[in-house]
Amino acid sequence: MSDKRPVNLDLGTFKHPLISMISIGHRISGVILFVGLVFLFCLFDTSLEGPAEFASAQALLQEDFLSQFIVWGLLSSLGFHFSAGMKHLVMDLGHGEELETANNAAKFVVGLTLVLAVLAGVWVW
Repeated sequence: MSDKRPVNLDLGTFKHPLISMISIGHRISGVILFVGLVFLFCLFDTSLEGPAEFASAQALLQEDFLSQFIVWGLLSSLGFHFSAGMKHLVMDLGHGEELETANNAAKFVVGLTLVLAVLAGVWVW
């Protein structure tokens, strides 16, 4: 039997369409949110220990750039995850499954994520 399928595919050489990048990004943003919960839970636990610890957690979020950046990253990831998730839910209902409509929806997700990331940056800083 002659098998002419490629044996070793180099995935780095393929040009991935925007639709697949959004789908992969949706999974990655879910992992980022899951891992980011560790930071948020630690901060929440610290804030509940007493008034002095609450003030230190508050000061950490107001003065430390790294903490602000982490919060901004988590909010931006949440915005992307929510936008891409809504796109996936709409497509699960049978709408926007055509290639052109799916491309437009993926572009909308990217645009909405940029707007949400800017708004999150304004809110955090």
